[in-house]
Amino acid sequence: MAKLKVKKIRSAINRTARQKRTLESLGLRKMNQVVEHEDNSVIQGMIAKVQHLVSVEEA
Repeated sequence: MAKLKVKKIRSAINRTARQKRTLESLGLRKMNQVVEHEDNSVIQGMIAKVQHLVSVEEA
């Protein structure tokens, strides 16, 4: 399967608790942190909910 690199580019301050939990479950805690995930529908849905806080590219 394809891999995705997800990078946190904006702060979670003043965001809803749901968005903060989504970032945490993606493994993003610090600014500019990059994590790799398999490209599947679950990860795509999580990214869609916080797309304004992260950048995504194929690994």
